Amino acid sequence: MSAADQEMNDPTSTPLSTKNIILETGASLAQNFAPVKAICAHLNAFHVYTSDPHRCVEANHYCSHISEDVRQCLIYDTPEPNARLIGVEYMISPKLYATLDTEERKLWHSHVFEVKSGMLIMPGPAGVPTAGWEVAETKEMEEVIGLYGKTYHFWQVDRGDKLPLGGPELMGSFTGKEQLPEGLLAERDERYGVSSAQKKEKRGYIDEPAVETDADQAWKK
Repeated sequence: MSAADQEMNDPTSTPLSTKNIILETGASLAQNFAPVKAICAHLNAFHVYTSDPHRCVEANHYCSHISEDVRQCLIYDTPEPNARLIGVEYMISPKLYATLDTEERKLWHSHVFEVKSGMLIMPGPAGVPTAGWEVAETKEMEEVIGLYGKTYHFWQVDRGDKLPLGGPELMGSFTGKEQLPEGLLAERDERYGVSSAQKKEKRGYIDEPAVETDADQAWKK
């Protein structure tokens, strides 16, 4: 991480000292980062604040599988080396969601609209043919569409906070086109060189599961 990158991300921070850069480099060579190395997918979408669904923030998910029924994701504000860790998301299968009590179920959100609208993407690595990558992405969407997510953000970067201030915020997902701020997807799509509209078409064959009524409480208040 360069000093320039740090200052761009947070003007109040002090660039890493030479000592810390050397220590970090040595640790990365010698230590075992098994939990982080288990990350197998980068997903990009948007989260809404359940306390105020008119507020949303871009979320880069870096996810690993605990089992076939449970995933866990670190949420960053960008995919860059100086990205800030702003939250976590757990994803579970409908089978596990059905075991939760009523109040707990209200804390979880669906992914159906994110998948079917083309909003949820799996950014492709440089050098990989787009057509081939989209096949892999669409297969991933076949699994994600039925999952329920429970997400907390700790750092409200959308309001300009330089540090993670206050308590955690329960987050949700968009569940309909009318909820989207104007230009939100177009701006994201341009940065990543993708088309949500085309992804929507490619995912048309994916069955749309019924969403449990207790989920997505952000839009039911």
